[in-house]
Amino acid sequence: MIALQTFLAIGAPQIILVVVVVLLLFGGKKIPELMRGLGSGIKEFKDASKDEDKLEENKEE
Repeated sequence: MIALQTFLAIGAPQIILVVVVVLLLFGGKKIPELMRGLGSGIKEFKDASKDEDKLEENKEE
């Protein structure tokens, strides 16, 4: 259990390392495109979950 908590502990050095690796892999010009795609995916997921909630409410009535 303790090993899992230590593994999941994310600090500033780990975040900096991830950012550097992403910049090296994709380059600075590709990052905005990736973030746009990620944002649109999250938006679609939220919209789909809201639609699912509305369907469940209509079934209950």
